[in-house]
Amino acid sequence: MGTQLVEVTTANQAYLCLAGFLVFFSAITLVFREKLYLGECVLATAFGIAIGKCPHGAGIFDPRSWGSTNLVTLEVLRVILATGVFAIGIELPRAYMRRRWRSQFFMLVPVMIFGWLISSVLIFALFPKLDFKSSLLISACLTPTDPILSVAITMGKFALNHVPEHIRLLIAGESAANDGMAYPFLTLPLYLIIEHTTGASVRQWFLVGVLYQVILGCVLGAIFGSAFRYLLRFAQERGFINTESFVAQHLALAIFVMGLANLLGCDELLAAFSAGTALSWDGHFKETTESAIFASILDLVLNSAGFIYIGAWIPFQLFDAPELGIVPWRLIVLGISLILVRRIPAIIILQPLIPDLHNMREALFVGHFGPMGVGAIYISTLAVTKLPQTESPPANQAQLLASVVQPIVSFVVLVSIIVHGLSIPFFTLGKRVRTFSVTSSRMSRANSNRDPEWLMSTRPASEIKQGLNHTVVSLEQKNADDTQSLATTTFGGARNDSNLENSVHETPARIPTPGVEPPAAAVTRPRPQTPMPSDGMLPKVKFTG
Repeated sequence: MGTQLVEVTTANQAYLCLAGFLVFFSAITLVFREKLYLGECVLATAFGIAIGKCPHGAGIFDPRSWGSTNLVTLEVLRVILATGVFAIGIELPRAYMRRRWRSQFFMLVPVMIFGWLISSVLIFALFPKLDFKSSLLISACLTPTDPILSVAITMGKFALNHVPEHIRLLIAGESAANDGMAYPFLTLPLYLIIEHTTGASVRQWFLVGVLYQVILGCVLGAIFGSAFRYLLRFAQERGFINTESFVAQHLALAIFVMGLANLLGCDELLAAFSAGTALSWDGHFKETTESAIFASILDLVLNSAGFIYIGAWIPFQLFDAPELGIVPWRLIVLGISLILVRRIPAIIILQPLIPDLHNMREALFVGHFGPMGVGAIYISTLAVTKLPQTESPPANQAQLLASVVQPIVSFVVLVSIIVHGLSIPFFTLGKRVRTFSVTSSRMSRANSNRDPEWLMSTRPASEIKQGLNHTVVSLEQKNADDTQSLATTTFGGARNDSNLENSVHETPARIPTPGVEPPAAAVTRPRPQTPMPSDGMLPKVKFTG
């Protein structure tokens, strides 16, 4: 019996796809990031779509064929989000959330409530088969700002050169915190759908969704982050920990806090962000790990893996499902409408109340850059695990909601990745085109009455000869003037004051050169006087020319 050496498995395909993308992207990363301003998220999503089960994909990477797809998706995205928000908490300046609490409060509460409600109205109007409670749940998945996609505007060359620091910090803090803040917006419609009475739903939402999950998650993360801050400083001062182990806490603490919060049933994303903020509350942890590249490598690997997974996971076949009330034009209208009205109107209205927004231009900028990505997919998958199993066709509203929540959310996420991921490249491209056109038009107008451009650097032979003659005459005149001045100073003693005042003298007659105009009268400044030597001897004079 022969031995089979070549074996294609799902794990082998996943390893090859992820490693192949990282090898390609890291080899020319400066071209994408510094020249084209494209991050790994957009490219990884496109790569995932190309190798996935989309209508024109290669079909070699299909997460939906792995069995318990929702559980795999939930755990993969949970690790990516927890480490991402933990890293943002560390990168914020010391005590940032306490000093900028007012700006963060308005971004996390009024702006999120407005986006949640306006998105619900749009979904309810565009998808008639869904009731308003189902629209509220789908809208809750699209309410948070994705912290991974926000990195494109909070970090990198473009952000450092064009975006003020207070705007970058505002977007970073809000995007990390509102993923965890999406839990109350999700649990309220979820309890309204599952529970039979409104009173019981509201009571359970307040006790479980707000107090236990959100408040306890914040407190738990703050306690463990503060405890580890003192523990790491204690170990570092006594030489118990080296630099490599100190940097490794970046990943270990994020996963530890996430796992503990998930074990207790509270908000693990908010707990991870609170732990990262508390860990770097005094800035010591950030200063110690600032020069390490481990965090950047970790972000690159996890972010690339997450968006490759999302690109291959997107259910393209469900974007046209009339039996579920989903048709392409409704999805397109929803995606464009959410980009325009989900955040921008609320932030413009609240701009005078947000201290970090100094003018309407900054409000419009922050309102636009509220991308939807990993957080939206994670919340929608979490909702599906709480809803009843679906049938074909759906038997009730809850089963219909479980069938349509992921297709609607994934399409909007795809639109957000395209729009927000390509906003900076299109902005810089448009700026370069405008600069080139203005420069070209000015040069055209300036050279419209001149010789051809190729002739601008050439001169006629007659002009060159005339210029040489002028140069020879000028040099002869200068040498003669220098000789006369030096002789006068040497043999005639000191000049009178009248001679000093008279700085313009006539030029000696010259033999005119044929075809050359004589030069104009030269203006000569008085030269310093040379005193006679005390011994009566004449100084040595060297005549040149």
